[in-house]
Amino acid sequence: MTATKHYRLVVVSGGTSDPSSTRLLADRIAARAATLAEQHGHETIVTIIDLRELATEITTALVSQLTGPRMTKAIEALAAADGIIAAAPVYKAAPSGLFTSFFHVLDNDLLIAKPVILAATAGTARHALVVDEQMRSLFAFLRTMTVPTALFASAEDWSDTDLNKRIDRAARELVILMESGFAEKVRDNSWGHYQHEFGSAGGAETGIELDTDLMRLATGGSLPKR
Repeated sequence: MTATKHYRLVVVSGGTSDPSSTRLLADRIAARAATLAEQHGHETIVTIIDLRELATEITTALVSQLTGPRMTKAIEALAAADGIIAAAPVYKAAPSGLFTSFFHVLDNDLLIAKPVILAATAGTARHALVVDEQMRSLFAFLRTMTVPTALFASAEDWSDTDLNKRIDRAARELVILMESGFAEKVRDNSWGHYQHEFGSAGGAETGIELDTDLMRLATGGSLPKR
């Protein structure tokens, strides 16, 4: 008999309204994934990262690389996550700036090999390809294991039973990836081969010499007197 595992599932919701259709979609995905994991004899602990509550700290991190307490807590949750659901609202044919900015300030190596479901919401089906064309490329750079099924919901999808079928398929893919332990195996056996050459925006070593005249000028300083 397989031993019971406790999976840590982190939901990142970029919705800014209350209630939010993006958060609603993310919650439905998380609930289905938790149910499937339970059917496999496992327990799931779900943590919600609501980006509208972190907006100020995300902006601060963008311009100064200083991490506030809520951002720090979110980063710690993602670092410990066994699976992630990343859901964004679509504005002007792209994921919201709040959503992309959050992932831009994360350490480039934070999410390597972690299973991720990508989801988006919009007012029209014309934005349906945003998940695969834009979100998937961002998470490919972060070297996550995005599940094959992309999830998108426009206004007309909420009453469509096909949405539930797609949610079920994506949730099953996520649970299978979590059960495989792939992310843990990557970190244990080949971590050095996966890390980005120049570290990250989140404070890792970059290999760039900062104590030079050029870097002092670039950051608004002045040259020392000689």
